[in-house]
Amino acid sequence: MTPEEVGQRLVALLAPVEATATVSGGQAYARATVDVPPHGWRAALLAARDDAELGCDYFDWLSAVDELADGFDVVAHLWSTRQRHGVLLRARIPRETPTVESVVDVFPGAAWHERETHEMFGIDFAGHADLRPLLLPPEFEGHPLRKEFVLASRVAKPWPGAKEPGESEAGGGRRPIRPPGVPAPGEWGTTPTPAGAGGAGEGPRGGTPARPARERPARPAPGARDPRRTDADEGETS
Repeated sequence: MTPEEVGQRLVALLAPVEATATVSGGQAYARATVDVPPHGWRAALLAARDDAELGCDYFDWLSAVDELADGFDVVAHLWSTRQRHGVLLRARIPRETPTVESVVDVFPGAAWHERETHEMFGIDFAGHADLRPLLLPPEFEGHPLRKEFVLASRVAKPWPGAKEPGESEAGGGRRPIRPPGVPAPGEWGTTPTPAGAGGAGEGPRGGTPARPARERPARPAPGARDPRRTDADEGETS
């Protein structure tokens, strides 16, 4: 089946649930993409698995995308090992109540993915019996993959983008670009702005003074006597 046929087939199976089928980019690797409402999430994965024509028996992965004020997109990719086609399923859930039904009973392999998505985005999967921390320590606060989450390590560590070793100390290197949501060093913590990090990311306290570059002594011309050697030194070697 072509990606268009896969999407149309799944939309027909989900009726009267309002679902929309499109095709992703990727040319030869394009996938049918079907958007479903949150209440049709579990039914969509079940239909893709059990329909004889679709036969999406392999659960590939599940994650989410933070769409800020529009909420979160919960995304899952399924694959048919017999038909050799895949489908990308998406459900948009509101930011105020980020909850969607768990699909662990449909695909047991989704358990790990739902735990990670819950931990990183703060999305609840109703019916999942074990949403305990997976990657972060229990005392960690917040959800690192939400776009409003401030990555403090981006501010606390010096800019690593120098072209050559030592350039960051001498004021050289590439100009840093601050990721969205990361405050300037002068607005976060006590670490001053690294030298040479002018422009984006410059805090009100200014930068660390750059070390003066050391000048190398000029090399003597070919055949000229080394000024550091004395007549006594030459007498010892003759």
